[in-house]
Amino acid sequence: MSQLENSKIKLRALEIEDIDILYDWENNMNIWNLSNTIVPFSKYILHKYIESSHEDIFTSKQLRLVIQEITSQKPLGFIDLFDFDFLNSRAGIGILINDIENRKKGFAAEALRILIKYCFNTLNLNQLYCNINTDNIDSINLFKKSGFEITGTKKKWNRTSDGFKDEYFLQLLKNQNTTT
Repeated sequence: MSQLENSKIKLRALEIEDIDILYDWENNMNIWNLSNTIVPFSKYILHKYIESSHEDIFTSKQLRLVIQEITSQKPLGFIDLFDFDFLNSRAGIGILINDIENRKKGFAAEALRILIKYCFNTLNLNQLYCNINTDNIDSINLFKKSGFEITGTKKKWNRTSDGFKDEYFLQLLKNQNTTT
């Protein structure tokens, strides 16, 4: 078993064969608010993105991994590192389990646990952070159960069809983490 898998899921690199699912998920307007997306992506742009996804995280400053169920080999979602900052030893983290029927089954928690361990032990990061709308209770609980702490609130940070929403800033420091 590799460092990026357990008995339930594995985290793997994007493949060209993922283009259709990436296209569907990136162009799902129902989740654009999670990624601050406001325009659709073409398959051409996504193909170029997949082709460049092999770049080292130290160069690209980001890493997207597919969350794949071990038994069915089905892609369940993505887990991302973004704003990778080598100098300050930190990165942002985001996660998406696409289909509602696959949520609340522990897949996101497993993916987060695996990626946290990878970040602290292999990338030798000192901290991870995430940004979550204050009304996204499921995501807040997921990250808090993984050891993240709410360390700030950004007032009226994200514009939505219902007006502006506040966003929490959560952090996990390496020495707080018990999974490494």
